[in-house]
Amino acid sequence: MLEAVRNPLAFIARRWTPQPQTVRRAALTALVFSVVIVVTGGAVRLTGSGLGCDTWPKCTDDSLVVTAEMGWHGVIEFGNRMLTYVLSAAVGWTIVAARAAKPARPGLVRMAWAQFFVVAGNAVLGGITVLTGLNPYIVAGHFLLATALISVATVTWQRAREGDAAPRPLVGVPVRRAVVALTWLTGALIVAGTAVTGTGPHAGDAGDIQRMPFDWEAVTRVHTGLAWMVVLGTLIVWAALRLTDAPGDPRARVRELLIVLLAQGAIGYAQYLTELPELLVGLHLLGSALVWIAMLRLLLALRERGPAPTAVSTGPRAPEVSPGVPEPSGQPTATTSSSSR
Repeated sequence: MLEAVRNPLAFIARRWTPQPQTVRRAALTALVFSVVIVVTGGAVRLTGSGLGCDTWPKCTDDSLVVTAEMGWHGVIEFGNRMLTYVLSAAVGWTIVAARAAKPARPGLVRMAWAQFFVVAGNAVLGGITVLTGLNPYIVAGHFLLATALISVATVTWQRAREGDAAPRPLVGVPVRRAVVALTWLTGALIVAGTAVTGTGPHAGDAGDIQRMPFDWEAVTRVHTGLAWMVVLGTLIVWAALRLTDAPGDPRARVRELLIVLLAQGAIGYAQYLTELPELLVGLHLLGSALVWIAMLRLLLALRERGPAPTAVSTGPRAPEVSPGVPEPSGQPTATTSSSSR
């Protein structure tokens, strides 16, 4: 029992070996909840509930939890805070499953722990966001750190689905460089999106909240221009993969990225033309997370690391041979031979 207290992960690992699909499901669960908390954080902002709990780590100066006097804004903000614990549980499951996996996968364990530290850091940054009265730059940093969590969770999920051999490229150097450049461009698109949000009308609270000192039309045009550049770059990569007869996985991933980008662009133009209704803005926020996941999956699909670990055998153990008793030779005995005649 003392061992369980001093090193609980090692204690569990010695007594439980998860199936590889269990590790993959844990990693996928962490990824899903990393997206969910981004969307619910957007709901906090779009409903004007950013200061529903007006302090941190408590909800009010006198209460750790939401009170009836705070209304729906308090419920929404406090609910988003509580979802952090659900996300932490999902990340914790990933850590335990990765640590208990056999054969040992230390790289996977490190990535799972990285998710934990990003969650903890973003929880603190979320508190700073409240304490600074929804400063738009802190809010943007809060979103970008959540995107970093999505990045680590996506890589963890991918690594759980493949082996641990040294990476072997599946495409040529020019295509790899093009995809790396496209990844940086997509990152710039997401950063520009935070400027659009930080300048726009959805401040997160009905009060007098500071906004970024940019012209909203100008930053929106920059964001739109970057989006078209990403779409064009994706089309170029798609054509290059077809012309070079690349393997099926990279080609599938670039198709997925193109579909998500086109859907995201349609939502973006729709929200612009309809003066930013909250529902469409929320869908666009979800689309941002899905675009980034699709981009990372394309980047990771350009190499392979061998097959994923096989399932752990749970069948009956082979019978033990007692000392002094010869093992069966597999040849028919005299009795067997005579009875068969």
